[in-house]
Amino acid sequence: MDRFDAMRLFARIVERRSFTQAAADLSLPRSTATEAVQQLEARLGVRLLQRTTRSVAPTLDGEAYYRRCLTLLDALDETENAFRRASPRGELRVDVQGALARRFLLPGLPAFLAAYPELRLRMTEGDRLIDLVAEGVDCVLRLGTPADGAMAARRVALLPEATCAAPAYIERHGAPETPADLARHHMVGFSRPDGGWHPLEVTEAGAVRQIPVRAEVVVSSAESSLAMGLLGLGLIQLPRYRAEEHLASGALVEVLKDHAPTPTPVNLLWPRDRQLSARTRVFIDWAASRFAGVG
Repeated sequence: MDRFDAMRLFARIVERRSFTQAAADLSLPRSTATEAVQQLEARLGVRLLQRTTRSVAPTLDGEAYYRRCLTLLDALDETENAFRRASPRGELRVDVQGALARRFLLPGLPAFLAAYPELRLRMTEGDRLIDLVAEGVDCVLRLGTPADGAMAARRVALLPEATCAAPAYIERHGAPETPADLARHHMVGFSRPDGGWHPLEVTEAGAVRQIPVRAEVVVSSAESSLAMGLLGLGLIQLPRYRAEEHLASGALVEVLKDHAPTPTPVNLLWPRDRQLSARTRVFIDWAASRFAGVG
């Protein structure tokens, strides 16, 4: 294994916190990964990794070496691509918010993959903000404004939002006509990491207000929130594009139209301290183009 391949392997082990997962990512036997790191440590004369029965973590020297590896490997990739004029290649790992991807990305995916035939796409989906480095993900597509300063972001859209309820809910509780009416209503809660749920957002007299509302059910995914709303289990707030079909069919009714939530940003996120690979860059540019004119 040459030095650059050993660097790639070492960087992947740090990111995945696992010899086994890193070796699988690079289609190597685990024994090869172990031997390569041992040879790397022997050549450098320092211990790079702390190993336990459950996890692997870089030492202080290992962390410093990892940062240098990223810089060198990114520069190598960019240099080779510039002279080879080659299409981006290799595995691209992205994690997306499922409803967004199905509406905006997936219809154009065949053309994207045809344009970059040497890319292998691995796409997972979720609503939580994952640790991209630890989970080996190149970039994510998410709703909302990122709070993590370690993440670089490219805003691709602002999605109008609506507050809705099912007719069955309105029959039981009535429709709120002003923000003050929310005190006697309840919502489908969307969970927060602290165990609570996000409040409803309304605009009133030009100001944005966050109003805590009781929740009989709390969920952790956008799909479940919509499903619970359709069942009449509480008020929900969701991007208008997801509500359109149900509003047209009468399965949902928009309420508080004069007090709509502020639009929700859509962002592509990646680690700020990592230079973008060519394959990640072309995906970000393509994904951004899929949202052109939205919102």
